[in-house]
Amino acid sequence: MSTPPTAESTTGTDVVPLSRASRRVRLGVAAAVLAVVMTGTVWGDDADFPFGPFRMYSTRADPDAPVISTRVVGLTAAGDEVRLSGGAVGLRRAEFEGQLPRMQEHPELLALLADTYADRHPDAEPLVEVQVIHRRIELDDGQRTGEFTDTVVVEQDLEAPQ
Repeated sequence: MSTPPTAESTTGTDVVPLSRASRRVRLGVAAAVLAVVMTGTVWGDDADFPFGPFRMYSTRADPDAPVISTRVVGLTAAGDEVRLSGGAVGLRRAEFEGQLPRMQEHPELLALLADTYADRHPDAEPLVEVQVIHRRIELDDGQRTGEFTDTVVVEQDLEAPQ
């Protein structure tokens, strides 16, 4: 009976077999990881990543369901709308949408957007109000119907022009 080679006695092409205990440990770890991934796939959500799916990639939206688009606007005394997104205030839409519950609890935070806008656009007409608007866009078979409704989610009157 020959003894299995060890790592010290092998050449570059020899294969060192795993012991039974090592194989059992690897199979156990693989089974545990598989069980966690399968559980996350069935019951998980975005917060469980990497063991749960990203819903935006793993599900499909109804092509006839309306789409909600969030936008932030400042209003001038003349009633003109000024977009307060992207380069205008340095805040991306996704970043703002993540803070929307906080803005709803503390609408006075919207004044910070107006301040930033005024700092970045010193020659612009002063803002008198900031609004967060949800635009509900109607779809039919995944295509816009042209119909939409706007709902002001949160607003803040600015006491003094910016």
